[in-house]
Amino acid sequence: MELIKNGGNFIQNEVNEAVKNGTFKAVISGNYEIEKTVLIPSGFYLVLNNCYLRMADDSFCNMFTNENCRTEIGRTKEGTDRNIVIEGKGNTILDGGTYNGLGERNSLKDGNPHISVNNMILFANVDGFSISGLKIRNHRWWAMNFLFCGHGKIRDIDFCSNPIIIDENGNEKIGFQHGPIHDQAPHLVKNGDGIDLRAGCHDIIIENITGFCEDDTIAFTGLNGKLEAMYAFEGASTDMYNLIVRNVNASSYCAIVRLLNQSGVKLFNVLIDGVYDSSRECEYMDMGMFGIRIGDTRMYGTRHATEDECFNITVKNLFTRARDVLNIAGSMKNVRLENIKGFDDYKELIVNNSTLSDEELLANV
Repeated sequence: MELIKNGGNFIQNEVNEAVKNGTFKAVISGNYEIEKTVLIPSGFYLVLNNCYLRMADDSFCNMFTNENCRTEIGRTKEGTDRNIVIEGKGNTILDGGTYNGLGERNSLKDGNPHISVNNMILFANVDGFSISGLKIRNHRWWAMNFLFCGHGKIRDIDFCSNPIIIDENGNEKIGFQHGPIHDQAPHLVKNGDGIDLRAGCHDIIIENITGFCEDDTIAFTGLNGKLEAMYAFEGASTDMYNLIVRNVNASSYCAIVRLLNQSGVKLFNVLIDGVYDSSRECEYMDMGMFGIRIGDTRMYGTRHATEDECFNITVKNLFTRARDVLNIAGSMKNVRLENIKGFDDYKELIVNNSTLSDEELLANV
């Protein structure tokens, strides 16, 4: 497939012209190589109509961000971008292309930029957004990353991560690898999540998600580390709340849906309804590790969450063949489970390392 070069510059010019003429809407068609990040301003409606957009080789940039992302004004409440829409129509594909070697372990080292440049879509400090109708392929890290964002919808998204890793003998293979290889050669393990909501995200609906992800398909990760510090603004709350996941039919090496909060970040009022495991038909994997994972025994931040920081979590209609259908760890309260089922050769229905009793968890299963 022949790609039009300098596609990022072309799309940005179309966006700028639409702002200039007051329409605040652009419709893009065709096949483009993206060499620079396209910045989407407040109030803008971007339609990608049967597009194929591929990241340029050796590029170190996002495909799309909100306009004020990574700016000084974007780190203020006054700099909040609002009401941004990215809508894919027809067969629209966002392709990460050839992996650029930037990983979590070499981020900000040896002249490398921060790993967040490898998000296909990165929104920070956005209030009101909709992203829909996209097929995302070969993302170089997490495909979509949201920090301090609210009142959003993410729907009708299909993923296919690049599953290739390199073993200790330098041979390519399909599979998931952590451990010594990860430590020694960080660029070999991409941590290919699909959708990540980070600290400060609230009032967001995620629905109709399909495909294969090399790590977690959907992750609500409330931490308070370097990534959050890069994109936080003065007075921003780190609380994560009023989050809904519906109708996910996906396969993941790690978890189809993961919830994790530490370091004082609150995570509450979460509904997960309708998670189905498609790994039986997935050509890249057999059995995943977790259907849904809530909490963790491992420390990722400064301290584990308390019961008053992780609460009001509802999980309904989970059907998975993962090793652990549901894995729960840490302090939490008011967790409701309904219709939790495993199939094929799953190992455990519920692995409970939380402050909740087995009786509390199994009451409605």
